[in-house]
Amino acid sequence: MAGQSRSSNQLVVPQASAALDQMKFEVAQELGIQIPQDGYYGYMATRDTGALGGYITRKLVQIAEQQIAGAGSFNR
Repeated sequence: MAGQSRSSNQLVVPQASAALDQMKFEVAQELGIQIPQDGYYGYMATRDTGALGGYITRKLVQIAEQQIAGAGSFNR
């Protein structure tokens, strides 16, 4: 099952998968969380996976806000 996701979520932009994986590794490194090499997260602490997901969500919202703010300045 390594490299496969059991999530039923589907990406709106499938090409974004590699970028999201890269962000996951960068965030894990920033938080000092070791991501399993085999891709199985079952042995990770719930606290770590929750922190990882929460931080990724915050970063994605921040990126979206910056893009919206930047796009808004062009429309004035």
